[in-house]
Amino acid sequence: MYLDLAFDERVQKNEMKSLDDLKSAVIEGAVHRVRPKLMTVAALFMGLIPIMWSLGAGSDVMKRIAAPMIGGLLTSFLLELLIYPVVFYIWKSKSHFKIPLIKQFKEAEE
Repeated sequence: MYLDLAFDERVQKNEMKSLDDLKSAVIEGAVHRVRPKLMTVAALFMGLIPIMWSLGAGSDVMKRIAAPMIGGLLTSFLLELLIYPVVFYIWKSKSHFKIPLIKQFKEAEE
């Protein structure tokens, strides 16, 4: 959502003229997403970590529930902040600028 908002805002202002403009829009959108995502993941981790350390009755069952949740949170955090912006950049560069992906990488290398 933040990536789309940053992109759409620049398109409306007629500031989306090059791949550098797209890159700055993607960075802006990703940066706006860091704080809410970090707060959500941190709050859930604080709730799940005590479950992983518990030793009382039923803790063996709760640990089996909490472990995949922690893994999912970590995976979600990494995907949303590292992978999704790259995929969004490639997708928008192909659809908005009509530039083949191979040509983009060749230009980036130069």
